[in-house]
Amino acid sequence: MAPPPPGVYSGSSTLALVARVSAFSFGLVYGNMKLKFLRANAKSHKKAEAKGHH
Repeated sequence: MAPPPPGVYSGSSTLALVARVSAFSFGLVYGNMKLKFLRANAKSHKKAEAKGHH
């Protein structure tokens, strides 16, 4: 990654660090939820398909 520009967003301030960490964890949680949702969706779709073939 490119180094952050000098000035307000130097990355050394605690606020910037906290903001970055919380954004990162939000991304992780959101990604996990999306994955679970998509997996559950795919599962129910396969079940419905299997029922239709019999």
